[in-house]
Amino acid sequence: MKLRSLIGTKSFYRAVLAIAVPVMIQNGITQFVGVLDNLMVGRLGTEQMSGVAIANQLIFIFNLCIFGGLSGAGIFGAQFAGKRDVDGIRNVFRFKLIVCITVCTVCLFALGFWSEPLISLFLHEGSAEGDLALTLAYGLDYTRVMLWGLVPYALSQAYASTLRETGETVRPMVASIAAVITNLVLNYLLIFGKFGLPALGAAGAAIATVISRFVELALIVFWSHAHPERTPFFLGAYRSLRVPHALTVHIVQKGMPLLLNEALWSMGMSLLNQCYSTRGLAAIAAVNICSTVSQLFNVVFMSLGSSIGIVVGNLLGAGKAEEARDTDRKMIAFSVMTCFVLGGLLAAASGLIPELYNTTAEVKALAASFLVISACSMPFHAFSHACYFTLRSGGQTKITMLFDSGYVWCICIPAAFVLSRFTSIHIVPMFFICTALEIVKCIAGYLFVKSGKWVRTIVPSPASDA
Repeated sequence: MKLRSLIGTKSFYRAVLAIAVPVMIQNGITQFVGVLDNLMVGRLGTEQMSGVAIANQLIFIFNLCIFGGLSGAGIFGAQFAGKRDVDGIRNVFRFKLIVCITVCTVCLFALGFWSEPLISLFLHEGSAEGDLALTLAYGLDYTRVMLWGLVPYALSQAYASTLRETGETVRPMVASIAAVITNLVLNYLLIFGKFGLPALGAAGAAIATVISRFVELALIVFWSHAHPERTPFFLGAYRSLRVPHALTVHIVQKGMPLLLNEALWSMGMSLLNQCYSTRGLAAIAAVNICSTVSQLFNVVFMSLGSSIGIVVGNLLGAGKAEEARDTDRKMIAFSVMTCFVLGGLLAAASGLIPELYNTTAEVKALAASFLVISACSMPFHAFSHACYFTLRSGGQTKITMLFDSGYVWCICIPAAFVLSRFTSIHIVPMFFICTALEIVKCIAGYLFVKSGKWVRTIVPSPASDA
């Protein structure tokens, strides 16, 4: 493969960035405020920070289940958008609503009844400092409040994903910005008790998050239904939740592996963190700092990956197979090269970031080491993430499931489990080994993408969708 084939024209990058930048801004602001939230909770102490971090592991599983459930339908939404099939997009949106109702019901039941034993799985002796009982109490308080935010979050994602698939990336970004600003302000007021409000600590952070999710939902729903000329697929969407049988079967066949994949992947990542937690409360706190900060830097390749799903999906839906292949190749290269630069910036700042937290010297030292490791792995994560969305854009959901969650459960988790249970290896080399295994995933991703089996149109014609 010639190097020139990996480089696009100025017009190519302008077109790609027109899709990617609004998503980057939205996700970037969300993650930046997430860092500020984390810092505010981190100022309260190690126990509150760790309790919130553990509770967020459980919420993380819910978020990824929503993402996975909507992603399967989103493949069809993007390709229907490429065909300009309004009825098809509307039916996909209805399917998303059904997914949201189902996932919310299951997760509300699970977290409502089993929060305490689930949080307790992450609490182990092993650090010089830290109160496990206090950490559990803070985690439970946070989780109970966060349950109120599950439904508005799910519905917001159903609307936002549909808008993005049809090229309306700015409106979800605006709603998200308003939500994160609301979250940031309320966090400051409720965590620390400013302007006469009570100092609620971790529970205040949860209340702020829930309110911000209702704000985001209200804004995005209002705009979506107030502009029917730009979003005709929302017209009559609630007259019925009926989705044509043939399309339902098609989406389930393609989408169920994605839902299972995200559920298995998120549970796998939570189990990975549980393995890290066997080295004590300091390990939990340090991993929390690292993951929160890394996610801010990861916004670029995450957004470019989502853009691959949209851009390449649209091209495949329009029957432009060769252009889709060429575009995908250039977008992957762009994502990887960008992350070499971002990884360098993260590594340079790794020693300074932990000093912003009110925690122990042990936690700060561990967090700095984890950040360096994460910085070095960023280009590899960018490549594997781009491969994931490439396979998904062409409906290769079973291969996607094997590629993503199969890697976590068959390679990463066994390694972490053995290292944490059967060796006395320090947490830093354990974290390095588990992170370095991403190279295996990159090799698999390269082979899958190179095969070209993902280059195909999967949506039915409008005539067969009735």
